[in-house]
Amino acid sequence: MAAILQVRPITDVPEGRRASAKPSDPAFYQNPYPFYTERNTTTPAFFWEEYGHWCFADFQSVSALLRDRRFGRDILHVATRDEIGLPDLKPHTADFDLTEKYSLLNLEPPAHSRLRTLVHRAFVSRQVEQLRPRIADLANELIDGFESQGEVELITAFAAPIPAIVIAEMIGLPAEMAPQLLDWSNRMVRMYMYAVTHETELDANRAAAEFTEYLRSVIGERRKRPREDLLSHMIAAEQGGERLSDDEVLSTAILLLNAGHEATVHTTGNAVKAILESGFDPRSLFTSPEQTEATVEEAMRFDAPLHMFTRYALTDTEIDGISLRKGDVIGLMLGAANRDPKRFLNPNTYDPFRTDCAHVSFGAGLHFCIGAPLARLELQIALQTLFERLPKLHLTAKPHYRDAYHFHGLDRLDVGW
Repeated sequence: MAAILQVRPITDVPEGRRASAKPSDPAFYQNPYPFYTERNTTTPAFFWEEYGHWCFADFQSVSALLRDRRFGRDILHVATRDEIGLPDLKPHTADFDLTEKYSLLNLEPPAHSRLRTLVHRAFVSRQVEQLRPRIADLANELIDGFESQGEVELITAFAAPIPAIVIAEMIGLPAEMAPQLLDWSNRMVRMYMYAVTHETELDANRAAAEFTEYLRSVIGERRKRPREDLLSHMIAAEQGGERLSDDEVLSTAILLLNAGHEATVHTTGNAVKAILESGFDPRSLFTSPEQTEATVEEAMRFDAPLHMFTRYALTDTEIDGISLRKGDVIGLMLGAANRDPKRFLNPNTYDPFRTDCAHVSFGAGLHFCIGAPLARLELQIALQTLFERLPKLHLTAKPHYRDAYHFHGLDRLDVGW
């Protein structure tokens, strides 16, 4: 989830391979796709001035590098902080850093393999499919709550509650905690924005401390009285005679809660926007399970919820004529890869009937999103239910994306029917 930052300056960059775009500039984060098109047309492997590291925008490179074991999310298993110039952790973000310490998203084997094996069972498709009735009931209940109003802000009223409640209940937390979980999560993920301020760090750390305190109490309760939930499973799971520590359970639960709703919220909002702006009759997009699936997959390609995923070079290496040192960062531009004109016909057009749909929005390789089956199911059910219940759905205001480049999602989505 988090971006990792280049710590050693890179100076030997040919002028023709440099590019500049400020991630916090509204003109950019409202529509980064012209920048992506230019990169893919001219220099798909380029040095992004504002980030200070190399980035890759084309589908082939991003897909390959996500699977390339010369690169990883962690570096400290192969190097010391002094060796690569990585600064010490900040005392005022200690609680936040603890939640990241054992995060599946940041670990490398063998620690990653051990944790993922213990959690994976809950997220395989056959397990997730059992949640279909609950997701459908939840979508209908939410629509029941606002249908008579004739208009609503859809992110708050519909897109956000579904994944937050579903993942909370999977883990073993009460549905009524969803608003608080969303608050903690939203404050924590601001740490992944470009040019984070000291105030943001302090607030994210407070959120992490509150989140941690709450979960520790629930973990303690589950150790005494296990239930049929993922938290109890993680506490009881054993591999090679080892069990997860409280800190490992804590990190994993927070990752699953944060990642389990954040991207799905954005994809739901982005998808509704894309469908309503596409000119297609929404009734034609959900006529069969296959077409519903295609509609969702195209939405994830067209306007991905996560636009950059970073990796460390684990050894000195070379990619596309670029010399990288151990500890250098590369940015894998998922949103750009999904719009690569070399891979997709008319890539900047939302076409739920396209035959060349594929995307890297869930990543690939070792860190492929463990929650992909759940996210797909939630999106398929939520979008189909929404457009079946509200066939006259339309935008009532121009949608605007929030200032969080990596997490590409709408601030609000005002609709009527």
